[in-house]
Amino acid sequence: MDIVFIGKEQFLEIVEIYRQGLETRNATFETTVPTWEDWDKSKLKHSRLAAIIDNVVVGWAALSAVSDRGVYGGVAEISIYVANDHKGKGIGKMLMTKLISESEINGIWTLQSGMFPENKETVALHTSLDFRIIGHREKIGKLGNTWRDTIIMERRSKTIGIN
Repeated sequence: MDIVFIGKEQFLEIVEIYRQGLETRNATFETTVPTWEDWDKSKLKHSRLAAIIDNVVVGWAALSAVSDRGVYGGVAEISIYVANDHKGKGIGKMLMTKLISESEINGIWTLQSGMFPENKETVALHTSLDFRIIGHREKIGKLGNTWRDTIIMERRSKTIGIN
């Protein structure tokens, strides 16, 4: 498996994996896939990674700014998705490990991630890489007609920022 920087040429494969996540109704509040322009605008220009096996994208991870205020310049939110037929193979952990490294190279001192508590695999992945639960948001948003809770997990860098 190779991990490469995401460019526009991988976008169709990226959104297909994202669509699979949407269909689970346990990955995001979103209900539609973005255009390239919207996705590109919403993600930091660094730390956009795709996992590739046999020239096929099987997972991806990227960071979004949490705020445009300078004081939060070292804080980013994670998006990470693995194709349905490649789950349980360690791809998420490899992507997340590389994402952590890339984020620190680019001055990110805190990574955060919001997730549905029912998404046990995602919670376990984050926990395995030193993320901790910092909050629980009750009925924070609706997915369809159902109010959903989220948990927020955070990882503080051991090499960047105040430790």
